[in-house]
Amino acid sequence: MEIQTIAQFEVGNRIEGFFLIKSSQCKMASNNNKFLDMILGDQTGEVNAKLWDCTEEDEKKYKQNTLVKVRGLITEWQGQLQLKIEKIRLSVAEDGIDAANFVPAAPYTPEYMYNQLLNYVSKIQNHDIKAIVNCILKENKQSLMTFPAAMKNHHAIKSGLLYHVMTMLMTAEKLSQIYTFVNTDLLYGGILLHDIAKLYEMDANELGIVSAYTTEGQLLGHIVQAIKMVDRTAKKVGASEEVAVLLQHMILSHHYEPEFGSPKKPMFPEAELLHYIDLIDSRMYDMQKALENTAAGNFSDKIWSLENRKVYKFNLNNEKEEKSLA
Repeated sequence: MEIQTIAQFEVGNRIEGFFLIKSSQCKMASNNNKFLDMILGDQTGEVNAKLWDCTEEDEKKYKQNTLVKVRGLITEWQGQLQLKIEKIRLSVAEDGIDAANFVPAAPYTPEYMYNQLLNYVSKIQNHDIKAIVNCILKENKQSLMTFPAAMKNHHAIKSGLLYHVMTMLMTAEKLSQIYTFVNTDLLYGGILLHDIAKLYEMDANELGIVSAYTTEGQLLGHIVQAIKMVDRTAKKVGASEEVAVLLQHMILSHHYEPEFGSPKKPMFPEAELLHYIDLIDSRMYDMQKALENTAAGNFSDKIWSLENRKVYKFNLNNEKEEKSLA
């Protein structure tokens, strides 16, 4: 049987392949038999999988972050693809499989993206903003190299947080050429720090897979955690209170609405831009990801982060080619 990736799955197919278990929970079926409810992943995506009538040995073996070889049938449940596992085993050394090759990752190396962030830091003229950002980036470099930007939503990939921040900075640079009154020092600083405390909100391994939210992350959330980080760092580097408060307000308001964690809305232009740049970047990422596995002329699956909207994949390039040949 031909080895397949998740992106190639279609309802009714019998598949075989290697996958990384991203999560695994033992549950009870209606017939009182145990089953494993798993999320399997590779570089092309992830799929829900069920191992019915599992044993205690299965429960112990097939844990999160374990590489497995699977054979099964692709079905559909509530509009989503699902894999009914027929055979499963742990990957062995003879398979020659590297777990890192089964994890979706940013399209650039972490070293390149981190250096791009430092390049934008070098453009910051304000001494206090630069000192705060430099200190926080250097203290958290190791985690930044692999951390995702989320557990399940946008940029939930290895080095996704670096990628998210880098592309936001690129967008900010272009927008500041139009809105020339904007203080780019503050805008760059806010972007670089707005999600930095996700490094402490989530518990992620070296593959960029989040296993859970930390206790502090659940009790406080990354916005409050980041404000605390900026306050501590500002005092450490001797930055002015005004600079610290401005950066803290940008972090505090970047989710915009109280129900999303922001008790204050943006109260100066740079904070307003931060919110919308963050929104643009996250939505463009989710749309691009949905369209990657969508055939031209079709709609994608529903996207939870976009209020369950579907997005359409058009085929204008091919249409132009056909007209030129006519």
